[in-house]
Amino acid sequence: MTETPTDDTPPHTQAATDLREICRQAGELTRTAAGPPQRISIRSGELHVELEWPRPASAGDTPSEAAPAGSAAPTPPAGRGDDARTYVLAPMVGTFYHAREPGAAPFIRPGDLVEPGRQVGILEAMKLMNAIEAGTSGRVEEILVPDGTPVEYGRPLVALTPDRDRN
Repeated sequence: MTETPTDDTPPHTQAATDLREICRQAGELTRTAAGPPQRISIRSGELHVELEWPRPASAGDTPSEAAPAGSAAPTPPAGRGDDARTYVLAPMVGTFYHAREPGAAPFIRPGDLVEPGRQVGILEAMKLMNAIEAGTSGRVEEILVPDGTPVEYGRPLVALTPDRDRN
């Protein structure tokens, strides 16, 4: 239920009400978007918030820049030269978690075999928990980001190698 301010509402209470409404609107927009949003602009009362994510990929972008949410990209992170790896990338800015909740078993461990669509982690963004799924099959070689770490858009989260036993 949205609070309706009156003329005698103290300014700090009105600001808190406006901020709650902006957070609600932002959450609703991100939940209903077809994919990660590129830009959100919300105005409520005197408050105005703009959020912007990296631009969408264009034809000239490298695979790591163009990869969609939860996809695997063949481009290794800086300093790595192993072309056989693919990576599950962060689809947005947020905090990466290895398990559903603190103390729970992680979604994956090094050595696990994953198929496309298997959940490998959670990315919390704006108080929303987003499932991160493998975009390709492979064996988990390494989880590249410690649990509870803030990450940027496009950061490699998990390194996968082809499962040689299945070929």
